[in-house]
Amino acid sequence: MKTLKLLNKKKLSIILFFSLFGFGLNSQEPVDIWNIEKNPKIEETIINRDTEEKKAPKNTIYEMQSQNVNDLNIEEDQTLASKEIEIIGLYDPAENGLDINMWSNSNGDQILKIIKRINKIKLSQDATNILDTLLLTNAYYPELNITKEQFLKIKSNWLIKNSNLQLIEDYLLKNQIINENPELTKYLVDEYLSRSDVKKSCEIFSKIKESIDDEYLSNFNIYCLINDKKKDEAQLLMDLKKELGFDDKFFESKINYLIGYENEPETNISEKTILDFHLSHKTNPEFKFTPKNDTSKEIWKYLSTSNLLGNIQEVDIDDIKKITIIEKATNEKNYTERELFKLYKRFQFNINQLLNIKESTKVLSTTEARALIYQGILITSEVEKKFELMNALKNSFTNDGLENTFNVELKIFLNKVEKEDVPSNYIRFYEKYIDSAETVLTNIKINNKILHQSKLINYFKEDVSTKKITKDLESSLKKIKKDKKYFFSKKDIILVETFKSDNIIVSKKYKDLYKINKFEIPSDIQIFINNGDMAVAMLRIVEVIGQDDLENIDDDTMYFIISTLNQLNIDALRNKILLKVLPLKV
Repeated sequence: MKTLKLLNKKKLSIILFFSLFGFGLNSQEPVDIWNIEKNPKIEETIINRDTEEKKAPKNTIYEMQSQNVNDLNIEEDQTLASKEIEIIGLYDPAENGLDINMWSNSNGDQILKIIKRINKIKLSQDATNILDTLLLTNAYYPELNITKEQFLKIKSNWLIKNSNLQLIEDYLLKNQIINENPELTKYLVDEYLSRSDVKKSCEIFSKIKESIDDEYLSNFNIYCLINDKKKDEAQLLMDLKKELGFDDKFFESKINYLIGYENEPETNISEKTILDFHLSHKTNPEFKFTPKNDTSKEIWKYLSTSNLLGNIQEVDIDDIKKITIIEKATNEKNYTERELFKLYKRFQFNINQLLNIKESTKVLSTTEARALIYQGILITSEVEKKFELMNALKNSFTNDGLENTFNVELKIFLNKVEKEDVPSNYIRFYEKYIDSAETVLTNIKINNKILHQSKLINYFKEDVSTKKITKDLESSLKKIKKDKKYFFSKKDIILVETFKSDNIIVSKKYKDLYKINKFEIPSDIQIFINNGDMAVAMLRIVEVIGQDDLENIDDDTMYFIISTLNQLNIDALRNKILLKVLPLKV
């Protein structure tokens, strides 16, 4: 028997390989696509932010998030040893002014409720960066009403949702928690493989120091050994798995072919996992596959990145089902919008249909209606009519869950229109989807005529002595008091209150320059602060920021955010935020 013979020959090697490699084993009511999005009255609230608007990331407050994780100091190491509690994270708490005990006073019920609400929000890049820092900072686990497994699940779910592959890789490998987070590890290697990056997927396994318990990851590891020309090691692991009862005929057949035990490849294709699909492709020189409507997005991505998708211009325009599949694939970015719209141009419509687009779409399939509307956009010169058609096409895609399908081309159309020419009833539509060129703001411009834009802000980015900042603040406030026309803004108040929080003396003679509402911090956040619950207070801050970029948050909300950070003594994070929202930038 081939298996037992191999085991007898390599009995001495088994122990070595054990130490190196692991194995383990409803219908919706029709929506009017011609309806113009209304501009509802926005309720002023700092807790619930319901907008569906997706914003492009701007310059983040963590552009230089440290890639090197500092070790905890000796005193903290001793504390860890005495408590015998494992800490899993990436960042040193001191890096952002956080604390190793920041979750110690947290109630798991509150954590789970707030995380559930946050998961329903499309967080801005600023909110995302803060949540990354909060969840991935080295700290003790919360213990009240939450298990370690639940807490790790929160971290894993967030990392998967945010899909920062390098961050996931750093988190898993730095902490060597492959078996505690098998789903996160599967997500990582599958994402790399779906991008046809076999090398990157397999590099993960070469860096794992613990044995692998999960069967799928063990299979992936065996394939990677073969791909790395380590066939003997792969065969040994495969034999050991079979001795323990492993039974997967498809996988075994593909591995035997890759090792060289079978000469003729099997042509069957499995979509069960992205690894199975890759093996189907890898072992069949004549591989051909036609994706269906229920084909997973990972396999679509694999087909796209492996150049296995057919030429879209060869598609029969009478095959509406096929074009519907292509529309879905375009939404997943496996085809470009330009390719889809070239396909739309091939549809043949008569003059009457092109002159009466709105009425004509009522008797066409959804795909044909979209093609007609798109052609109408191309031939229409009247601005308001063009906006009506663009709005209808965008609504049509969005109603079918294809909101990412008409973004690039829409922006191209909108950029050809001057803002002053936009019809008044389409201003909101224009502002929502226009590709406005964002200016990267990097240089701070000092304006000493305005307190919060003056040289005082250097305190937050330089090592300025308390004596100097006190003198400069006194001088600035003295000038402002003499200037009867000066308006002491909310941002000025934020600046002064932050100085006071850092024990910089502000003379009482300036107390009449501004007044503070004592109840500006939401009561639940103030309770968290009073109870020393730093982490949950910060979760609430993430929820409040929500979809908004920090620069766009109103001054009242920014005041209570900074006040919260002041009370919690999270100075490093506070300073990064202040340098983003206070100064004038050029």
